[in-house]
Amino acid sequence: MAETVPVLSILFMGISLVVSAALPIGLCVFFRKAKKADLEPFFIGCGVMILFAFVLESFAHRFILNSKAGSVIMGNIWLYGLYGGAMAGLFEESGRFIAFKTVLRKKQNNDANALMYGAGHGGMEAFIILGITSINNILYSVLINTGRTSVLTGPLSGEMLTQAEGAVQALITTPSWHFLLGSVERILAIIVQISFSVLVWFAAKEKKRVYLYPITILLHLIVDAAAAILAGKNVSLVLVEALVAAFAVISVFIAGKTWELDAGAPGTHPSH
Repeated sequence: MAETVPVLSILFMGISLVVSAALPIGLCVFFRKAKKADLEPFFIGCGVMILFAFVLESFAHRFILNSKAGSVIMGNIWLYGLYGGAMAGLFEESGRFIAFKTVLRKKQNNDANALMYGAGHGGMEAFIILGITSINNILYSVLINTGRTSVLTGPLSGEMLTQAEGAVQALITTPSWHFLLGSVERILAIIVQISFSVLVWFAAKEKKRVYLYPITILLHLIVDAAAAILAGKNVSLVLVEALVAAFAVISVFIAGKTWELDAGAPGTHPSH
């Protein structure tokens, strides 16, 4: 009997797909109604994520990682983790800072727009990374379970065939709960992204607090690098997500304290 993808795995893929789309939309609606945030920051956050992370950063990766330095970086998990974290922090936080200083400059009278922006920024990342992956996984799983694996592997040969066969086996053998863990990971990532948005928001809004911009780049580097290095060391995914959860709590605390400082500053009237 041919091997198949467990039904529970497909169910969890579906849940992850729903989370990747419903969570950002839900946050957008919540911040709009409860915090009176504008809609524009949400869509700008989506656009900045696509431009700075998936276009500009990806282009930089292709240039750097295909060089001699890239070979050294990819050959050492510590260097690779630090490199990836640094690039993500630099591009994403710079995208935030530029957006807040330019297209969202006139929206700075309402601090809730920082939350709305973060929902768009992190939400788009969630849909691209988790949502699209879940769609592909579900489609591939259906083909596998209906005996049409040849649709995936038939036209391929050589290394591409080997990769496709490996992907098929991964879907069949990966524990079902791993596909649900992706939802947890993205929820935590969105929490972190919203927290980072708050920090960079105040860095862009107040010249005396511009130091929050490089601090956020450093924080971004730390969490991404730690997660990548631990994953590369084959540390349990549960432990990796526990670390990210702890960092999410810390980032919310820092963002909250930053918000409180702004609320107590003379002449400021942030929205609540």
